[in-house]
Amino acid sequence: MNIDLTETTSAQINSALVGARRATGTPAVGMVLTLVIVTDEGNHYDALKAASQASKEHPSRILVVIKRPGRSPRERASARLDAEVRVGSETDTGETVLLRLHGELAGHAASVVLPLLLPDAPVVVWWPEDAPENPAEDLLGKLATRRITDAAACEDPVDALRQRATAYAPGDTDLAWTRITPWRSMLAAALDQRHAAIESAVVEGEEYNPSTELLALWLASRLGVPVERTASPGPGLTAVRLLTADGVICLDRPNGALAELAVPGQPERHVALKRRTTAELIAEELRRLDPDEAYAHAVAYGVERLAPAGAVEADVEEAAAKAAQPGSAKKAAPGKRAAKKAASGTKSPSS
Repeated sequence: MNIDLTETTSAQINSALVGARRATGTPAVGMVLTLVIVTDEGNHYDALKAASQASKEHPSRILVVIKRPGRSPRERASARLDAEVRVGSETDTGETVLLRLHGELAGHAASVVLPLLLPDAPVVVWWPEDAPENPAEDLLGKLATRRITDAAACEDPVDALRQRATAYAPGDTDLAWTRITPWRSMLAAALDQRHAAIESAVVEGEEYNPSTELLALWLASRLGVPVERTASPGPGLTAVRLLTADGVICLDRPNGALAELAVPGQPERHVALKRRTTAELIAEELRRLDPDEAYAHAVAYGVERLAPAGAVEADVEEAAAKAAQPGSAKKAAPGKRAAKKAASGTKSPSS
């Protein structure tokens, strides 16, 4: 059921929600949180689609804040709220309200959103594109227990990570961090299988990819070893190589879907490591609303502390070449692509 409201108020929107629930027989109970999406007219469709898919796992009230301050002096001086209320089959188990804030009202989104929050339920605010420099100090961010940004949508993702570190507050997180969860899980499992001291590491991925930077920061902060970040054509993260006393542990993903894991002393095996959709990322973030300390430590480490280019790669390539030699005592080539790279001495093609 869709209800369009023009020049409305928050009280009228609440009344429309109650009326729509009664008309469709949709109960008000069962929604576990309020998800506030702050976006613009051009990007709200994709963000709402992802949030609606995530709400199948986390039933929620979705409030989409679309700011339209206007271009002309007359439009900027006006103040109007238009809303679209969606309840029923289109929203599965939740509710959706599109809020279009015109003119001066665009600068007072928190006042519009506050009366529409579910009582006694957590609030999550998501900025799919342009996030404030300090999300925790933003008026909407102050209402939230969890604040989600995406450095990948910024013009300079590395600078965005620096800003995230400076302004970090408990409850902040970034989808660039969420994207590397499977990589972190796979690398942790590989290290559990092979108890050997890590000497250095190389993380390979697309240039200007914040997930690649965050994975390198996580490894450097956790392992306390030099970690070098190298560029590749992508897509996204393409490989991680950990140099140990026993050889090279390599997780190599050439196509964005299937990865090859090579651990010294074990046969190579393929693991599923596909690139996930935005809906899957949002669903993961909504599973836990407590502060993410691992993200805080990683982003606070600082990209400036990563090993300079070329400082680690040569050592890893040398170890890979030795491991790939027939009859070598360290029988664990770090993946066919990495071994070929080590033998040729050229840069590895990306995934």
